[in-house]
Parts: sequence; structure tokens; C-alpha cells
Amino acid sequence: MKTYDVVIVGAGMAGMTLGLALHQGGLQVALVERQSFDDLLDTAYDGRASAIAYACFRQWKALGVGDALEAHACRMDEIMVTDGHLPGAASPKPLPFFLHFTASEISDRTGDEPLGYMVENRQTRKALYEAVTQRGIDLYCPVTITDSRETAAMAEIDLDTGVTLRAPLIVSAEGRRSSLRDKAGIHYINWAYDQSAVVCTVKMERPHNHVAYEHFLPTGPFAILPLTENRACIVWSEKHAKAKALMQVRHDLFHDHLMQRFGDFLGQVELIGKPFLYPLGLGLAAQMHKGRLALLGDAAHGIHPIAGQGLNLGLKDVAALSEVLIEAARLGEDLGSDLVLERYAKWRRFDNISTTAIMDGFVRLFSNDNPLIRTARDVGMGLFNRVPALRKFVMEDAGAATGDLPKLLKGELV
Repeated sequence: MKTYDVVIVGAGMAGMTLGLALHQGGLQVALVERQSFDDLLDTAYDGRASAIAYACFRQWKALGVGDALEAHACRMDEIMVTDGHLPGAASPKPLPFFLHFTASEISDRTGDEPLGYMVENRQTRKALYEAVTQRGIDLYCPVTITDSRETAAMAEIDLDTGVTLRAPLIVSAEGRRSSLRDKAGIHYINWAYDQSAVVCTVKMERPHNHVAYEHFLPTGPFAILPLTENRACIVWSEKHAKAKALMQVRHDLFHDHLMQRFGDFLGQVELIGKPFLYPLGLGLAAQMHKGRLALLGDAAHGIHPIAGQGLNLGLKDVAALSEVLIEAARLGEDLGSDLVLERYAKWRRFDNISTTAIMDGFVRLFSNDNPLIRTARDVGMGLFNRVPALRKFVMEDAGAATGDLPKLLKGELV
């Protein structure tokens, strides 16, 4: 049996970031992961890239992984949002009603920071994994949890290797299908949208100039997100049947369908690698902690990628939870007590619930072709775009830089 201050189950991007943050604060941490990192780092495992809010990227810089990630991070200096029409989404000129966000509008508050960064998930996992191993954080991988239980002062988990880990606190960073959350009896509200995301990477003939495009189409959003080496990550939402059909057509036919959505404003577009398919849905845990278990990231909330806020919510959870736990440890408090964990829940509850509700509303508002709703949302977008104060607030809020910020989101260590 091995004893730690915190055991984190799930060594994904949020889980490993939490491990690094707690280790930096002097806590003894273990990470538990069911999948092999050879699989997690393979190019065929995950074709996604994530939009990282500028304040969340500060957290990685503070934890010493910013330099490793910056080589693979592409700045997003502008975001163009339009309400598109089928079959083509992109065109040289925006539709009459659009939103345009630019980093220069908030540069007085952020310096030279962009609106955010695009980083391929495999590159993020690689940088975090290397930092975890270099710093000697115990990583149990690949393993399966066979049992878990709580005593008066400790929580314990048994691994299929015969090892038992114990700690005052277990953190579930397992993702939406958290086994520990379910065993704890925490109610999880969830539903599926009638959409799947087709994700692929392309290389363009003309430079993207660090501009991200989001086109709201009746079948779902179509996003062109800038990557390094003049590539882009495409997140193409379609009805399930259409998305599945796209995964089964020949490469040339897939490219033809893609170009109908993409347009020719960036010249010739080359498809790199294979496309990936991800069903879309929403999930929200009724509680962020119960007993000696705390939920983190997608185990607590899972949202539609319509605004690229999913991983950022998890990284904001990390910043809040690590600060709460490090300060509690310095005061000699029980890290798994309701008193400590409720501070974390109180800090994150409103943001998680409100963001989940807003993203769900966006999906329902924009993923339809009702002419009355389309007219109302187009006029609303046009009016919104004419109010600089609103645009600035949205940019700072999406950048994870509003409200009561944890130190890590300010780029400071706890």
C-alpha cells in the first residue's frame, strides 16, 4: 500500500496539469491512467486540437511547460463568426451579419497575448507527460481500478496490478464516463445532440494569418482553426447519418464535400491524415465532490465544442482546485474534507453551470434553419458586433480572464 496526499485518476490533459500544479506546491501526488501512453501519444489516437484560452496558457507557462508547448502552439489573433448558408460556408467576404474579434482590442490588458492558442492534443499530452516523468511524479499506467472505498480519514483504490493507493483525496479526471463518479452516486445529467463532429487536419495554399473561422450552419457549426505550418484543424458538425457517411466515402469524395463547406478563400486545401468522428453531447454532474472524491474537467462537465471552451473549463478547474488544496495543506487541513472541497466547488460551480447552459443554448439557437430564428440571431449578431464593450467582455471571458481568478491563471505560482 502506498500513501499520497492526492491520487488523480485520469492522466489526460487536465489530470496531468493538476498533478504538475500540486507537485509544484509540495504535495505528494500519484497519477493513475488506464491507457498506455504509447497509445495516447500516437497520431492515430486523437485527431483533435484544442483552443486554449490565453489565461489557461499562462498556467502552463507558470508550471514550466509553456516553452515545450509554444513550439506547437498557433496564436489566434482574430476570430470571425458568421451565420452561413449551405452548401458553402466560407467565402472571401463575410455575410452582412457577423462577429469579428481581434486581440488588438484587448491588448492594453493582455500585452502581446493572443485571443488564444490552438494546440494539437497529442502535442499537449506529450509535453505534459514529459514534464510529469521528468519531475518524478508517480504514474501508474496502464492500470485498471478494481475497487475503491473510503475510511474515516482516507480513500483507497485497488489496482489490477495488486497495488493499493491511499490518500485523503481522490480526484476523478477520467472524462465523461467517470467510474468513480458513478460509484459515488453523483447524479450526472447528460443528453446527446443529433450531431457528430468530423475532425480532420488540412494544409492550405494561402496563409491563414492566425485567423479562426466559425461558420454556423443549419446542420451544425463548421470551424477552421489555425495550426502551425499553415495547417488548420477542421471541426465539422453534421447530423449523425451524414457524419458517418462522410467517414466511409473515398478520400477524393470526402475532399470534395469538405471544399463545399470550406470554400476557396485560402486556395488549394490538402487533407492530411485521416478524419476522426466524435459524437457530440452535454453532461453536467450535480455535485463537484462527494465524500473524499472531487471531480475535475469532463468528469464534472462536458460541453459541445461550439466555442472551444471544453478543455478550458477543465484547466480552470485545475487552477482553482490546486490553489485550494495547496493552501489547505499549508494550514494542515484535511484535504478530503467537505470544508476544503466546498471551497473548490463554490469557486467553480457558477462558471461551470452557466457556461454549460450557454453553450447548450448556442447549439440550439444556431443549429437550425428556422427563418424567424435565423433573422433574429443575425440581427443580434450584427448589433452585438457594433458594441466594443460587449466584444471586449466576451474576449476576456473566453480567455478565462474574468471573475475571481486563481493565481495560476494570472501566471503566478501558488
